[in-house]
Amino acid sequence: MFEVLESTAFVARESRWVRIDPEAVRRFARTLARDGPPVPPWDEEHHYSGPADRVVAYLMVLDTINFCFWPPAGCDPWERDLGGRRVSGYNGLAAALKSAMVSGVPLHDAEYLCRMTSRDLEEILGGHGTLQLMDERARALRDLGEVLGRDYDGAAHRLVEATKGWAVDLARLLAKKLPSFRDTAVYRERAVSFYKRGQIFAADLHGALNGEGWGAFRDMDRLTAFADYKLPQVLRHMGILVYEEPLAARVDRMDLLAPGSPEEVEIRANTVVAVERIRREALGTGRSLRSFEIDGLLWHMGQGDAFRDRPFHRTATLFY
Repeated sequence: MFEVLESTAFVARESRWVRIDPEAVRRFARTLARDGPPVPPWDEEHHYSGPADRVVAYLMVLDTINFCFWPPAGCDPWERDLGGRRVSGYNGLAAALKSAMVSGVPLHDAEYLCRMTSRDLEEILGGHGTLQLMDERARALRDLGEVLGRDYDGAAHRLVEATKGWAVDLARLLAKKLPSFRDTAVYRERAVSFYKRGQIFAADLHGALNGEGWGAFRDMDRLTAFADYKLPQVLRHMGILVYEEPLAARVDRMDLLAPGSPEEVEIRANTVVAVERIRREALGTGRSLRSFEIDGLLWHMGQGDAFRDRPFHRTATLFY
């Protein structure tokens, strides 16, 4: 069994601060089966497209620094201009890196990544406002360049090839090779794995390359939800995730939750388990969806104002 499913199920069984409402799960699953939205297509507007090897390199860079888009207290959120409008968060990052690739910035070059500084990265991304953890982002890109240059002939697609078409093994390999992908925690003396960005890299490859070539994986059905801060915000809005009052008050005050704290681990683990339960319930009512597809549906729902009446939990981390 994939260790993400096994370990998050343990946390969900033992949770003190977070629980899953089974009736809310069933209600949402019925909605998905009856009149739920289609699975969102790959977003070509914000993402780079081009030769397949460059797409792989672009997505590898994107998912290496795909974390923590909310601003520190007192700072404006980071935004970037795109065609006369401003985009923020993940879409802003994807668009900024796309622009860099199109303009000739050698993000596909491992040696270039090895020399990346936070100032270099700030110039590449541009935009307005504050994107925090820039030193950590630059370090993660340097680590990526070093690993690609040392072990994979400097090419991101060689790393993907090493997993022979297994998405789960890709997430594991990234966790083994790169500290910033080592998305694990300890809960009640037991290791818990999430592998959020490693799994999303596999899903992004699958989407961008139409499930072909380096995007062809035999086990897409084994990917779990990508436990971040947006999905639990949506699941809480729908009553699927229920926080005990002290935790609810902390989240609503936008207090920082420490990375690896019991409360933070419980939020993320119950997010993964809730999506698995939604998947099973939806299948029972006639709609077959994979967990990463439900993740995409929930994430897109979370971009609407209706799902922002309560804050998401805030943890300053490079894992999501």
